[in-house]
Formats: sequence, structure tokens, C-alpha cells
Amino acid sequence: MEASNIPTQARPDDAIVWRDGRLFLLDQRYLPERAEYLELKTASETAQAIHAMVVRGAPAIGITAAYGVVLAGVAASRRSTDGWQSAIQADLDKLRQSRPTAVNLFWALSRMEALIGQLSREGDPGDALLQEAMLIHREDVMANRRMGESGAALIDADTVVITHCNAGALATGGYGTALGVIRAAHGKGMIREVLADETRPWLQGARLTAWELLQDGIPVTLLADGAAASRMTQGDVGWVIVGSDRIAANGDVANKIGTYSLAVAAKHHGVKVMVVAPTSTIDMSLPSGREIPIEVRDADELRYCGGRQVAAQGADAWNPVFDVTPAELVDAIVTERGVVCLPDEKKMEKLMIS
Repeated sequence: MEASNIPTQARPDDAIVWRDGRLFLLDQRYLPERAEYLELKTASETAQAIHAMVVRGAPAIGITAAYGVVLAGVAASRRSTDGWQSAIQADLDKLRQSRPTAVNLFWALSRMEALIGQLSREGDPGDALLQEAMLIHREDVMANRRMGESGAALIDADTVVITHCNAGALATGGYGTALGVIRAAHGKGMIREVLADETRPWLQGARLTAWELLQDGIPVTLLADGAAASRMTQGDVGWVIVGSDRIAANGDVANKIGTYSLAVAAKHHGVKVMVVAPTSTIDMSLPSGREIPIEVRDADELRYCGGRQVAAQGADAWNPVFDVTPAELVDAIVTERGVVCLPDEKKMEKLMIS
């Protein structure tokens, strides 16, 4: 990899980079210890990178998949004699199967497939596919900035906020969803400190969210996942602010495992809960969170940490990656189209047809 092809300094807003016909991902498995970009040359490599959590966060997964379609289209046009649209299908299937919960993956692939159906069977589709993928990327950044302003407007006093997992620039095309709100609100003097749950088992809060906030000069204090409820008793926490991987038609929210228990604790302590996500995360085909598919990953992700075994030998482990927070525990869903307060089915439907 030539150094000139990638950013000279790793920044959260440059987690997904397309340069000179190649896709580079800031490898989030190794942050903050080291910042390395992984070059992806094929759709298969892109699907594997998504599954292996080189990139994670629903919007970022969707954007990465869109660029994966570009790689697939170029390869299909080179090897196919019967039309590249047929040859590309196997790669699209690999991308589709990389992660089951984040609906942005399927949204982005559907958008790219719609374009594929409009293109000629002859010639190289790479330029047209790349323009669409880059548009998806740009639209996400613009949406995040709009959500940042809308969410910040809900915070009406200098306060402390809690966030869970990572919903920042690293999890999106840039700027961030939950961290986008935090960045905007901190810039207005409305947030004096962020409490970041460590987020086991991948420690996205400790490794990624804390790193992002420090890059922006935003005060951050790390919490063990089980410490949030106790911290709320001190009375200065105003909001829990999180992202989402899929939101059902009634406003139920799927997000990183531990979000549900955090929302329950917030309700008990009178702390408001804000979910920040683009409308591409909303799946109106699912009536409620009960229908959201929840990814369960390898038990060794719990039994090991940083390559070291931390669990008793022989212990089994249950490792769901996400849980579902019922809509009645959510005070506001912030999207690029607007804010839904106290979400329910009618309000979500009104948002999506606006």
C-alpha cells in the first residue's frame, strides 16, 4: 500500500476511504493501540471485513457494502462474457450475508442493485457504481450533521451524558450519529462531560468512543458497563444518547447489547434516552422489535479479551451482539428528517412519509 493513497494521519472522519480505485478501511479492531488501514480489493474481502468487525456501526457497514458493490461490478465486467449483472450476484450475496442485524447494509445493497438494473449489460459499470456509492457516503455525512444540530437542540442545560458502544464518525461515513449530537452540543456549551460505557465484549466504548472524543477535546470518563445505573444516582446525568442498528415500525430500537438495561436504568432515575439514527436504519417492514433478527456471535468473544482467556475453562457463553429497547423507554428518536418524541407506530409512519 502506498502511503500517498491513504490519509497521512488516521482520523475518525476518515474511517472509510476510496482512493485510486481501491477501498481502505481504518481497522477498528486495533484502535487505539495502533491506527492501520486495511486495503480491500474484492467484494469477498469487503464482506469478510464487515463480518470480522474491521468496520462496524450500521451506517458505516452500509457505506462499506456500497463500495464493495463497486469492486464487485468492476470484477464482474472483466470476467463475464454473458453480462456482468448476472456475474455480480454471487458477490452481492456475500455482502448481504456479512451481518444480519444492521438494516443499513440491506438498504445500501438495495439502492446499488436498483442502479445495477438500470445500467447497460455492456462495458465497465465501475464509474456509475462508484458515483452512487460516493453519493451514499456524502449523504450520510450530511445527514449526521443535520441530526447533530437537531439532537443538540433537545439538550437545554449544561449536563453530563452517557453513551454506549460507538456511534461516532467511526461508525458512520463521518461526524457520527450519537457522537454527532454530542459534538454539536459540546460545541454549544451544553455538555460538560461524556460518560462512555466500556461496552463488552469488543470494548467499543473504551477503545473507540473514548478515542474519538479525545480527538475532539471533549472530556470523557470511562465506565464499566455495570456502573452506569450507580452513576445516575448522583443526579447530574441528563441524557443517555445512543445510536441504532435497526428501528422497527413502532419505534422499538435494536442497538448494542447493554442498551436495553441502560434504558431501564435511565427510566428509573428520570434520565432521558435519545436514539440518533438516519432513516435508512428504520425498517417499517417489521411491526416491532420482536421481529428484528439479533446476531449471536462466537462465544470466544466473551471468553477472551485482547487475545487472553478471561473466563473459566469449560464455561459456556451466550454472546448476542444486540438487544431491543422498547419504544416506551425512548424519549426521542433523532433522524435527518426530524425528531420523533415518545415514538409509536403512528409517529414513525408520519416521519417516514414526510
